[in-house]
Amino acid sequence: MLKIMKQKKLRVDIISVIPEVCVPYTDASILGRAKKAGLLDVHAHQLRDFTIDRQKHVDDKPFGGGPGMVMMVQPFDAAVKFVKTKNKKARVILTSAKGKFFTQQDAKRLSKYEGLIFLCGRYEGVDERVSELLADEELSIGPYVLTGGELPALVMLDAIIRLRPGVLGDAESLVNESWNDGETSEYPHYTRPAEYKGSKVPAVLLSGDHKKIALWRNKK
Repeated sequence: MLKIMKQKKLRVDIISVIPEVCVPYTDASILGRAKKAGLLDVHAHQLRDFTIDRQKHVDDKPFGGGPGMVMMVQPFDAAVKFVKTKNKKARVILTSAKGKFFTQQDAKRLSKYEGLIFLCGRYEGVDERVSELLADEELSIGPYVLTGGELPALVMLDAIIRLRPGVLGDAESLVNESWNDGETSEYPHYTRPAEYKGSKVPAVLLSGDHKKIALWRNKK
């Protein structure tokens, strides 16, 4: 008999002041199925649980003046120390508008890790020492500003988990999809009906000539 190899589980810890927003998405669709299959384990932590004052402050006024509030290093430090007792080999990612832009190649690279920890910022920003002392890397999902790092964490997790062995039902679907080689977008797709409101499916896709179809897709 062939021995079936059990796929490894990816543990992901998300540290945030609104961890409850992460749960519905990670329980749905592909991520939800990965969790049920034992391929993904997600833990969302409340950053305020790691503060040292009674008011559970996670932010303070910026040194040097300026608008807004800055998230403090201490709660993140305590949270990362706690999470690393459960997720020892995890790579720590700070979601940040000033970070390196996240790409499909980053998704491939990060999919090889056994654990990931996402630090989600809010307010005016995060104390730079979170990046210097705690994070292994700082990543952004685009040249724009969001109100918090929870959406970027979920976007990155979505891109990462589908690359893990066993997560997608058909692994072949990863081969020709957009940005798989780092620079090429995917070819156009069509399904029934062959004509809709005057717009027709390209004739080559209806020809049955697989060589011509492959050439057309490669060109597109």
